[in-house]
Parts: sequence; C-alpha cells; structure tokens
Amino acid sequence: MPGFVDEAQVHVKGGNGGAGAVAFRREAHVSRGGPDGGDGGDGGDVYLEASNNVVSLVSFEDHPHRRASDGGHGGGKRKHGRRGEDLVVAVPEGTLVRSLEGDLLADLVETGDRLLAARGGRGGRGNASFLTNRLRAPAFAEQAELGEERWLNLELELMADVAVIGFPNAGKSTLVSRLSAARPKIADYPFTTLTPHLGVVYLGGRSRRQLASGADSASQFVIADIPGLVEGAALGRGLGHRFLRHVERARVLLVLVDLSPSEGRPPPEQLAVLLHELGQYRPELLERPRLVVGSRADVLPPDERPDPSSYGGAFSLSAVTGEGLDALVGALAGLVEESRAAKVAPGRAPVVHRPLGEAISVARADGGFVVAGRDALRAVALSDLTDPDALALAQRRLRRLGVDRALQRAGARRGDPVTIGSLVFEWEPDE
Repeated sequence: MPGFVDEAQVHVKGGNGGAGAVAFRREAHVSRGGPDGGDGGDGGDVYLEASNNVVSLVSFEDHPHRRASDGGHGGGKRKHGRRGEDLVVAVPEGTLVRSLEGDLLADLVETGDRLLAARGGRGGRGNASFLTNRLRAPAFAEQAELGEERWLNLELELMADVAVIGFPNAGKSTLVSRLSAARPKIADYPFTTLTPHLGVVYLGGRSRRQLASGADSASQFVIADIPGLVEGAALGRGLGHRFLRHVERARVLLVLVDLSPSEGRPPPEQLAVLLHELGQYRPELLERPRLVVGSRADVLPPDERPDPSSYGGAFSLSAVTGEGLDALVGALAGLVEESRAAKVAPGRAPVVHRPLGEAISVARADGGFVVAGRDALRAVALSDLTDPDALALAQRRLRRLGVDRALQRAGARRGDPVTIGSLVFEWEPDE
C-alpha cells in the first residue's frame, strides 16, 4: 500500500499551439485564387484542482510530469487545427502550490478550487487571416507558440475537524483507532507514527452504511492523528514544521497529556510545553477551540489519578479500556458544530486562480538588449520574416506593445543589437 506523502514536486507543461498554414486557392476556373491557409489550434492548459477523492500527493513521487495535448496545425482550404485538450490534475483538498522560489501561487482549499498551472501555447494564424485591401496575397503565417512549462512545489495541509496533539507515545494513535476505522501503526515506543492519519468519527451509534444512505456531515467529523511533537518542534526539531503544518486547518485541537508515570514530566508541564510550541509556530493556533484531556488513565488506579482541573483538563480517558470515550466524542462534536457554524457557510463557488499576464520587459545582456514577454514573442512569431510584409507587420506589433518606448527608457541607442526570442536585429528608433 503506498505511503502518505505530504510534500512533492510537479512539472507542468501546457500543450504547444499549432502553426498557421500558408496556402492559396488552386481550383479550376479560378484564375487568381486568394490565400486560404487555416489557423492552428491552441494547446491545452494544465490545471491543478482540489478533489476530495485524493488524500495524498503520492502520485507525484515517482511520476511528477504532467502535460496537456498539443493543438493541431492549420491546413489549406481554411482548415483550422483542433484545439488541444486541457489536463486537469487532481490534488488533495488543502494543497498549497508554490513556485520553486517559495512564492505562494494558490491555496486549493475545497473541491473544485483550481489553479491554471501552465497555459497552452496559442495557435498561429494562417495567411488567410492577414488578407487586407492593401495586402492581397500574404505569403506568411504565424508560427506555433510553445506551451508554458515549470516546476511547482506542492504542500499538503490536512483538512480535518479535529487534530490530536501530544507528545510521542501519548496514546494518540490508539485513540484514533478506537474512535474511527483508521488503523495507524501502534507500538510501545515513541515516534511510532511518522505520517498523519485521518479517521472519520460517526455519531450516535450510526453505521457508515446508514450515514451513506442520506445523513449529512453533522453526523460525523474527521479526526487527524498528528505525529508526536517534541520540545523545539516550532523551530523545526524532530521534523516539527512538517508535523505542525497539518494542525493549521483543524477546527478543534484535542490536546492529550499523558498520565502515565513513565512520561517523566507532570501533566501541567506537558500542557505548557505543547501550547508553547503551538504558539511559537502560529500564535493564532492558541485562539483555536481546544479540549484538554488526560490519556492512558488505565495505568493508574482511580484514587491516584491527578484531578483534571490541576492541569486544565476536562476529564481523563483510556483508549484501551474505553473509559471516557463517549464523553470525548460528545464534547468534540459540540466544539466542531460550533466551529462549523462560525465559519462561512459551505457551498461557495469554486475559486479559479489565474496567474497575472506576463508584462513586456527589457534587460541588458552581452552588449545589447533582450526583450522578454509572451506578447513580444508572439509579435515576431511569423513564418518568414524575410518577407517585407511580414517584417512590417512585426514592427507594427512591437510598436503597439510599447517595445520601442521600453528600449528607449532602458538606454538603447541606434545600432544596438536587440534579441526577441530567436530574432536578432539592430535597433532603429522611430524619428
């Protein structure tokens, strides 16, 4: 069974556009057939979309590449190329998408939220699209535009109603296994749990089959077994940041303090350390609704157990004997219901994140200037720039984009070499 993966990288590549065609009508009884080259189709886009059918990023671990299909080329008789199909890549709810530099691009919280991760290349226009009263027989077309491609970092923050927090070997995994159908690894040594586990707690003794027949989410809540924290976790000790990240989206925090004498520190000290680590990592976590309980009560006789009020707890429980579990489920259900009511009502329209358009930029390089930007590259993407009409069209496009003004502001002088994509020319400013 594949393991749980909460960090991964993905390489996304939009489909390449199709090239426009250069063609002329060649038919009987048509002495001077005009241009009839068709347009190329656009390449497909790549979207990352949150889905509740995916719970881990494991699919990207060995196969990180995702590519949309290319657009078709144009043909004669004004035949346009087909558009490439978009590719929708499913990621778990709560996935953060970042650039390799660490910039947050999107937070895909709910099912349907999308990020346009890589745009497909635009299809080139055929020579029939350049027909004008002045230009009766254009002998050029636009070339295909390549699709965008880049690497992205994916980070998963679990979407859970309740996050169980405590020191290693405090009984978190045993508790989650008793309350839900989750089966985390359980052993009598610390750091048994190295990855989070999710379980669903059903209320009122109703079975999963009964709930599936029409019960709403108020009859259940999701609980997360977070790997044990150690002192210094907020500073990254013991993989602390990787573990604490999964606490951020939880509605309610369940803090377990170990009543066992083997823990070596009293319950009040345990609670103080755990709350300190939460506050150091995210101060707002201390404002989150929380329930403090004593765990592993079965290791002590009832008359030797500390009073829960002495460490800020509500009651004691034992996941082994079942003591206090009903009270725990009832208390957690009440806190979850209050937290859900305080949030924005569900059912909002999915969010579609789209990157800002790429602006024209000019930079010095190797004694000349390099012009970058998708629109600038598009302006010179013509099949035959040795054609005077094609060259004149490219110059008009660049002028409308403000490339001349940008070069002047950058300090370009007459005769300086300018590079736009594969095109290199000597700049001649307008008089």
